[in-house]
Amino acid sequence: MVNPLIEVAELAVALASARPPTLIDVRWTLKGDGAQAYAAGHLPGAAFVDLDTALAGPPGAGGRHPLPEPAVLQEALRAAGVDAGRPVVVYDAGGTPPTGAAARAWWVLRWAGHPDVRILDGGYAAWTADGRPVTDDRVEPAPGGFTVAPDHEPVIDAGAAAAFAVDGRLLDARVPARYRGEQEPVDPVAGHIPGALNQPAAYTVDDNGRLLDAGTLRERFEALGLEPDEGPVGAYCGSGVTAAQTVLALTVAGYTPVLYVGSWSDWITDENRPIDKA
Repeated sequence: MVNPLIEVAELAVALASARPPTLIDVRWTLKGDGAQAYAAGHLPGAAFVDLDTALAGPPGAGGRHPLPEPAVLQEALRAAGVDAGRPVVVYDAGGTPPTGAAARAWWVLRWAGHPDVRILDGGYAAWTADGRPVTDDRVEPAPGGFTVAPDHEPVIDAGAAAAFAVDGRLLDARVPARYRGEQEPVDPVAGHIPGALNQPAAYTVDDNGRLLDAGTLRERFEALGLEPDEGPVGAYCGSGVTAAQTVLALTVAGYTPVLYVGSWSDWITDENRPIDKA
């Protein structure tokens, strides 16, 4: 597997090479202000891809950020210059807590069959903290020819997520107060899937928003009773974005992760599904 992370210095060298990677800015917040952040300043050569409209389908029965329609995703990736034979580097705002946007882009591209996708560790914050240049010039890359071929990454639905939880191998990546149902600022119902373990995505990064090393990540997952050789580990959050950060961390730590894309926003669409607030 390609190392899912790339450091600032390594990316700078790659971008200065004769054939640089395709660079994609996927900054995102719940306010939907990623495009504005991109317009204000981005890495030279980066094209913007919108998480809400390209890396996810329309909100509905499948949750707030269901899987994107392959044709829509393909059009957006080609417009950003993505080709199958050229590496792709994605980045988000960085910092902490992580939004999970870059991890979602990394996961979606892998799900779509791209063989070489990496995340700028620490994101835009790490790039600027290192004194690297940014620009507000709008990038119009040459169209790419990438063909989306879905299902290269495993996903689970609500039924499978419930089974993972029964076996003690489902992680809830939300903050503890949302997990316990004490507050729910986004979705209309509070709580968590019964049996799920709480491991907030913020626990996967250091104070600068960079992913922790594999050994430290494994220690944190093992402290929850998870062993890599005992089978896949499921991950969910509010809508399948932040949980992609957990999938990234599990991957680096040597586990086999599976994403519940619909996550909590899908789980609560069926009133017959149980909810725990303990």
